[in-house]
Amino acid sequence: MEERIQKILSAAGLASRRRAEEYLTAGRVTVNGRTAMLGEKADPERDDIQLDGKTVRPVSTYTYLMLYKPRGYVTTLSDERGRRTVAQLVSGCGARVWPVGRLDLDSEGLLLMTDDGDFTQRMIHPSHQVEKEYLVTVSGDVDSALPVLSSPMKLDGVPLSAAKVSVLSREGDNRARLSVVIHEGRNRQVRRMCALAGLEVKRLKRVREGGLVLRGLRPGAWRLLTEEEIRLALQEEQHAGCTGKDS
Repeated sequence: MEERIQKILSAAGLASRRRAEEYLTAGRVTVNGRTAMLGEKADPERDDIQLDGKTVRPVSTYTYLMLYKPRGYVTTLSDERGRRTVAQLVSGCGARVWPVGRLDLDSEGLLLMTDDGDFTQRMIHPSHQVEKEYLVTVSGDVDSALPVLSSPMKLDGVPLSAAKVSVLSREGDNRARLSVVIHEGRNRQVRRMCALAGLEVKRLKRVREGGLVLRGLRPGAWRLLTEEEIRLALQEEQHAGCTGKDS
C-alpha cells in the first residue's frame, strides 16, 4: 500500500516525520533510483526506498517502553555537554528507541520511549489531545494562583487550553501539592504556567499520559508496555483526535 515517504521513514524508526521531510527536501531519499520529492508516495513492500544509499526496511516489531525518568537526566539520545541521558537508562532494551515527548532535567516521572514513529506522532501532537497529569509541589500564594492556573493562558503568544488543577494536600499557608492536567506539551509548560501564576515549583513529577499510569517502577527503571496498554493508548488517542476535530 502506498504511503507518504516521510511516514515510511518514520515508521522504519529512522527519523521523526519532520526530520524525514528535511531528508526529502535535501535530496537524501531515493525511490527506485530516482530522487524522491516531498509529498511523494511509495509502497515499502514494492519500491526500493533508500536513505543516503541504504535501503529502508520496515520495522516488523516495535518496542514500547515506560521509563521512570529520574531528576538529573536529559530527555535526549545524546548530549553535547556530556550530561546523563535517558538513552543510557534503556540501553539494554534491545532496540533503538527515542523519547515520546520530553521531561526537563529537573523533572521526573513517566516517560514513554519507542521506535514507532506513528505512535510518537499520535501521542505528542496537540491535535490528539492526549492528557498529561503532573504532581507538582509548589510554594507561594496557592489560593490566588489557582484561578490563574485553571484559566486559559498563553505561552510565547500561543493560547493554551485551560488546565485541570486540584489541590491534593497542603503544608502550611504557602506550600501545596497539586495535580495539574494539560493536553499540550510545550517546553517546560507546567513550570512556566506556575511561574505566571506566581508559584515556585519545588518538585514536578509526571504520573499519567492518557490511560497510561506510572506505577510499580523506581526512578531509573523501565518496563515494556503490555499489549493492552498499547491498545489503550491508541484507542484513547483516536477517540480524542475525533473529538478535537469536531469541536
